Amino acid sequence: MMAVKKCLGLQDPVNPLHDKLNVRDRDPTVVDWLNEVCPSGSQLLQSIVRLFPFLQWIEHYNLQWFIGDLIAGIHFCQTHPNPWLITRVDLGATIGAVVVPQGIGYAKLANLPLHYGLYTSFMGGVVYWLFATSKDITIGPVAVMSTVVGSIIVDVQTVYPDIPGSEIAVSIAVICGGIVTFMGLARLGFIIDFIPLPSITSFMTGSAITICAGQVKSLLGETADFSTRGSTYQVIIDSLRYLPSSQGYDAAMGVCALITLYAIRAACNYGARQLPRRAKLFFFIGALRTVFVILLFTMVSALVNLHRRHDPAFAIVGHIPQGFKHAGIPKLRAKVIKEFATKLPASVIVLLLEHIAVSKSFGRINNYTIDPSQELIAIGVTNLLGPFIGAYSATGSFSRSAIQSKSGVRTPLAGLITACVVLVAIYALTNVLYYVPHASLSGVIIHAVGDLIVAPNTIYQFWLISPLDAVIFAVGLVVAITNTIPNSIYVSVCISLLILLFRHAKAPGYFLARAWVGDGDRDDQRPVFLPLDKRDGDGTDVKLESPRPGVFVYRFSEGFNYPNAGHYLDPMVQEILKNTRRADSQGYVKGDRPWNDPGPGRKENEMDTSQLPLLRAIVLDFSAVNNVDVTSVQCLIDVRDQLNLRAAPVEVQWHFAHVSNRWTKRALTAAGFGYPSPLAMSVVQGRVPDSGTCSRGSPPDVEAGQKGATCKESDGHVKSWEKGLCSHTNQSVGLKSSTRPFFHVDLASALESVDVYLAGNPAA
Repeated sequence: MMAVKKCLGLQDPVNPLHDKLNVRDRDPTVVDWLNEVCPSGSQLLQSIVRLFPFLQWIEHYNLQWFIGDLIAGIHFCQTHPNPWLITRVDLGATIGAVVVPQGIGYAKLANLPLHYGLYTSFMGGVVYWLFATSKDITIGPVAVMSTVVGSIIVDVQTVYPDIPGSEIAVSIAVICGGIVTFMGLARLGFIIDFIPLPSITSFMTGSAITICAGQVKSLLGETADFSTRGSTYQVIIDSLRYLPSSQGYDAAMGVCALITLYAIRAACNYGARQLPRRAKLFFFIGALRTVFVILLFTMVSALVNLHRRHDPAFAIVGHIPQGFKHAGIPKLRAKVIKEFATKLPASVIVLLLEHIAVSKSFGRINNYTIDPSQELIAIGVTNLLGPFIGAYSATGSFSRSAIQSKSGVRTPLAGLITACVVLVAIYALTNVLYYVPHASLSGVIIHAVGDLIVAPNTIYQFWLISPLDAVIFAVGLVVAITNTIPNSIYVSVCISLLILLFRHAKAPGYFLARAWVGDGDRDDQRPVFLPLDKRDGDGTDVKLESPRPGVFVYRFSEGFNYPNAGHYLDPMVQEILKNTRRADSQGYVKGDRPWNDPGPGRKENEMDTSQLPLLRAIVLDFSAVNNVDVTSVQCLIDVRDQLNLRAAPVEVQWHFAHVSNRWTKRALTAAGFGYPSPLAMSVVQGRVPDSGTCSRGSPPDVEAGQKGATCKESDGHVKSWEKGLCSHTNQSVGLKSSTRPFFHVDLASALESVDVYLAGNPAA
């Protein structure tokens, strides 16, 4: 035993390094897994504290941060050589001034009275900062979510026309808020990563086109009776068909507002390019263009309709209740929830999608990292509490967040300033909002969502990077236009997941050969392993040398699980059978050969296979494998049994390189891999074949706490297991596991071990 320890490089038990090796080599147990996933008392307390991120920075809040939160452009004013040329704009007023017109506009999309948009904007500013991990995001009503809520309200009211839309909207907010909060508390923020960029892009573009098409009727004041809630293509056709029904005054107020918005933006962009030193001034002018247009056309509307409030010349917003008239406990009806239950997945996806995408984007821009799960808690709690004051579903807004980000905010507390401005609007500006033209409001909505339509160059980039992603985008966009936005999300995400599974299931495996790189002689060079198959586009022009005859090195490219196990191993076996010859003895008595192994055929007998080597060892590169399952391990066992019959009476050695996951090591060990003489045991049947030179007892059972077993050789001599290692082993090369010598740190070590074994066993 001392000779074995010396050969394997093991130290005495008193050596601390030896103790560390034992810890590293110990197989994990279910108890270990439970200890890892179950939080301790201190960890549970830390998790509760992490639910309120503001506790980490509020104690450091200072006057400088307050000024940064309060004053827009303060940093620019300090560094600009002529600061008096810059108009300081209160941040809350800037964001609030944008939030108010957008809030009432998006409430119109949701098929709700306009003051519900103000309630939603107020609640987002009050609640979000308590749970936020992003300083730039503003929570409130957004176009896409408002459109989804509006379509759900229409669908439910076709069944229950007596139920008001506001009750349906708050029910959606409460249910979605509860689902999202649970996802955040369960730390399921990673789920967003399963929605790829092409699906998000097609969803946003399709939503923008749908919203714009639905607002054309109000923009032009068309009086024809047709629905704007149907399929987008049908809405576009009906809008063009009924153009003669447009009202001149409404069309003038809508189209002129839309043209003015684009003109101001173009002028500000041109001014920023011509005068880069005034870029921030032009940015704020451009940011306030919505406020300017709403105020301008509201003033025109007031002058025209001041003396004809009951018979306006064109459609206006009308009376908006002052204060929180609908505050109270939200009313939830089971029949209403049952009616829109099928729309909940799409609603939750829309709620999460824009918020996480926007918050991650501004986090990268401003050099901080968000916690997706914590952000889910933030918007979930916002939507749970909002309905108590009459708010409907809210999430992060890209346009308002962009303004807040460029305004130089320092902390999420800026949301309170926005809420204060909205509160002033709710109590003091409702009379002013009375004269807002509906057509101008539609122009504002079209202008706001127009930027969500992706440019053709982006689609071309998709095609260059991954043509399948461009196809996913096209399919999602077509479904959004011809069907509905929720179905567009489902279809594009399902196609993306199917492609992901297909790529995983059809991931190629590679036979590797060795090349030597570096300067000077072989002693100064290091080995690298490259695929023999050059179809991957590798243009490396180096001389490749195969390992010893009868030794194969095979690499898994994308994991090793049940979907791709057969796809990996079947070609590997075929290639090995083609490049090796059968051993002289197959271990069968005449007439006892199984039907599925008939032996060499006539053509094979006619072929000269004497030049082919015997199969001796297989080295598997597990660098891309993180975990395995029962199916993949069983496939590996079946292949081992098949190849052992070809190489009998000598068993094929199986070496593994780059196995880093402890549970993968445990699974392979349980299947009999990792030891000099593998156990030919089936995971399914638990069988042990009679053939072979060593039919040992099982290795230690880590769950049962076994420390040893026996190894019975063919001559009847019984030897003992020592820490899972059969004592008949007498070779060890390179850095490897102290208890599983066929698990290697790299391919070079594995091949060196194979070379030493074959050199020391001429019979093999």
